Amino acid sequence: MQKSILILGACGQIGTELTIALRDKYGNENVIASDIRESTDTSLSSGPFEILDATNYDALEDIVMHYEVEEVYLMAAMLSATAEKFPERAWSLNMNSLFNVLNLAKEKKIDKIFWPSSIAVFGTNTPKEKTPQHTLMEPSTVYGISKQTGERWCSYYHAKYGVDVRSVRFPGLISWKTQPGGGTTDYAIEIYVQAINKGSYTSFLKKGTKLPMMFMDDAIRAAIELMESDGSKLSIRSSYNLGAMSFAPEEVAKSIQSMLPTFTISYDPDFRQAIADSWPCSIDDSQARKDWGWKPEFDLKRTTTEMLENLS
Repeated sequence: MQKSILILGACGQIGTELTIALRDKYGNENVIASDIRESTDTSLSSGPFEILDATNYDALEDIVMHYEVEEVYLMAAMLSATAEKFPERAWSLNMNSLFNVLNLAKEKKIDKIFWPSSIAVFGTNTPKEKTPQHTLMEPSTVYGISKQTGERWCSYYHAKYGVDVRSVRFPGLISWKTQPGGGTTDYAIEIYVQAINKGSYTSFLKKGTKLPMMFMDDAIRAAIELMESDGSKLSIRSSYNLGAMSFAPEEVAKSIQSMLPTFTISYDPDFRQAIADSWPCSIDDSQARKDWGWKPEFDLKRTTTEMLENLS
């Protein structure tokens, strides 16, 4: 099936792999990658690439009209750890880019939107284990506040204007293909890289900090599967809980030691510990499983094997 798809933030951690996956599925010429800077990743040169500031409505509209875009994946965002250093810039990017895309859909210039939320929408008062789809949300980070606000706007635009916007709350994402993007869960990528390069790792999160995680292949598949789902069966238009696995740094270390027995880990928590402490330990994603058949394929053992083999 032919369709014209625009990816905003295609040079980011998720955007790069999402672009490749969508081009494999829909054809190189039908998937337009875009970012605020030129891509240094040769894998994005397989199809159209546009330098585009997602907060510039007129420039975005021009690209949408030029390529007759039907679907937009809005991946441009400032992530949790970086956003704490630049709060106003993070708010501006995360919110204005979303408004631009929602308004284009409201004006019938695009048909469908994918916008990722995050487990950062939850807070210290949220139930930690098997965090429910509907629960108390009091985010304590700039990133979390912007994502929670975005969820409410997505739900509003769907109810008020019929905008077909779809979203998942991503947990921490793990990939060997792209660099971490300034998130609190980045340790789960860095630990594998350092295991290969140094044989040791110093974690910026303390022992016992259990967080929901997901291998990137599952995350990409979830986004595409949700976008291809029958809209009449979707009961959530804010954002779906999405789960795969949960672990703490020492559990990843143990998993790595099963393949690299001499690997060692130490702990030196920094400001990211407080962010992690406000997030859930595990996620109840039963609504996503029920509505559109979500099911993860990667557990920690398979993730470790995939990471170490490819990084080597």
